[in-house]
Amino acid sequence: MNMKNIAVIGAGTMGNGIAHTFAQFDFKVSLIDVSQASLDKGMATINNNLDRMVAKEKISEADKKRTLDNISTFTSVESGVKTADLVVEAATENLELKLKIFRDLDSFCSEETILASNTSSISITQIAAATKRPEKVIGMHFMNPVPIMKLVEIIKGYSTSEETFITVEELSKKLNKVPVEVNDYPGFVANRILMPMINEAVETLYNGVAGVKEIDTVMMLGMAHPMGPLALADFIGLDVCLSILKVMYDGFKNPKYAPCPLLVNMVMAGKLGAKSGEGFYDYSENRKAEVVSSQFVK
Repeated sequence: MNMKNIAVIGAGTMGNGIAHTFAQFDFKVSLIDVSQASLDKGMATINNNLDRMVAKEKISEADKKRTLDNISTFTSVESGVKTADLVVEAATENLELKLKIFRDLDSFCSEETILASNTSSISITQIAAATKRPEKVIGMHFMNPVPIMKLVEIIKGYSTSEETFITVEELSKKLNKVPVEVNDYPGFVANRILMPMINEAVETLYNGVAGVKEIDTVMMLGMAHPMGPLALADFIGLDVCLSILKVMYDGFKNPKYAPCPLLVNMVMAGKLGAKSGEGFYDYSENRKAEVVSSQFVK
């Protein structure tokens, strides 16, 4: 199947990054969000990221203009997906929302359109069951920041056809990504390994073993991680981390995936990390300083 028209649902961090990447490789992209303000913010992010690439001489001004010209924005899902060969859903990590989106996409899109989800943990099989085309539903889990990170986890649901998988695998390679085939189990590969590590770092803090900066320093200098697990959790979003852990805990019923009470409390308090201005670190006034550690200990 010759794919040229791509629709992306959601203009947030992942959605605008996915739209940017496809557009940069000369696909025609429809970026869709229910909020015009979110679309404007998403396009501003794409513009700023392209400016950084121009400044680093990775692309030219002409490349930037071509990329932006390849993106159209829509507040109507039905209008945005009319001509799509592939739709990539990058909405909030919420099962009921995703099921509704896929039911709508199934009715709005051509029978030939492949429907992909950028979900980081939710079952592709369950999402596909909300449609009448489960063989054309697949997971396409990009990593953040999408324009830079090479990996795409391609998740096959129970009914995903080999033809759909091969099409999405080849498409990923056209984006200069490295696709990795993954079966449909909670957390897939990346988050099944990453989230328990983050959760254990939160437990270590919660139990008073060491402070925020100390835990991150040990993992960066001792394990050669580019970013400490608590800083990474802030970057991902503590609410997202909690959601993924809950999916794995519900899916496996294994206590090792149970979210740390500290993580639960921080999310309830609205301390979601960089996007809310405070998580394990304080991001107000563009600072990245350790938050008072006494808040975290039992």
